[in-house]
Amino acid sequence: MKLYTHLNFGGNCEEAFRFYEEHLDGRITAMIRVRDLPAHVPGPPGSRDAVIHARLSVAGVELIGNDVPPEHFQPVRSSYLYLSLDSIELAERAYAALAEGGQVSMPLGETFFAPRFAQLRDRFGTLWTILYPRPA
Repeated sequence: MKLYTHLNFGGNCEEAFRFYEEHLDGRITAMIRVRDLPAHVPGPPGSRDAVIHARLSVAGVELIGNDVPPEHFQPVRSSYLYLSLDSIELAERAYAALAEGGQVSMPLGETFFAPRFAQLRDRFGTLWTILYPRPA
């Protein structure tokens, strides 16, 4: 059994996955667009550049994503991708990348439970918790 996290995007799935790949040391393992479908397979209406299936391996997890028509897209509302990092430097780097153009709800800083903790919505609408936990 496997459990995947699936994200919808309003037309910028490929941009988001390429960004995550670059800034979170991930690896895109699939990127299928409407234009990649065989001619005999009817695709969804809309842009031929729309992503119908993307897969990204990052931090030991497989993220799945696709585009939905922009009029149906809604940013993630109450679920966060929780990114635990191995150093303060990595937490600061991930935070800087994900916060750029996004909305920070809790800036990266030290808390009573972690040397670095933050929460934000990135520019693609995805909610993130960033953590560098206290060493055990």
